Amino acid sequence: MMKGFRSFLLRGNVVDLAVGIVIGAAFTAVVNGFVTAFLTPIVGMVSGRTGDFSKQSFNVNGVIFPYGALISALISFILVAAVVYYFVVLPVNRLHQRFAPKKEPGAPTKECPECLSTIPAAATRCSFCTVQVVAPVQSFPRQ
Repeated sequence: MMKGFRSFLLRGNVVDLAVGIVIGAAFTAVVNGFVTAFLTPIVGMVSGRTGDFSKQSFNVNGVIFPYGALISALISFILVAAVVYYFVVLPVNRLHQRFAPKKEPGAPTKECPECLSTIPAAATRCSFCTVQVVAPVQSFPRQ
């Protein structure tokens, strides 16, 4: 029983997932710190509010709406998404394009007129519906 559990935990994708979550949490803490320390005060200066913008709120009938926290979370989300896209997704896509095997074009195909399945161009009978398919007539230029 313990052997199976140990095997499950040490499986590659479980360990990779755990490492990804830990690194993601640490990265989120860094980004949130950057947003709190730099971006939130800049938004506060631009909007005419001084101090920590994330603490801004308005009051309606005694109910407090902390809109500054929402704006701070939105800035943090956009920043994390931009960093992940530009520093992870784009480089990985470029690597895949560079090192992925080139696909060779396959044999020419045509559609069966009866069932619209794709069959080889040289076929005289459809392999799906078995209808007889006329091979394309090659025309030769007149001389």
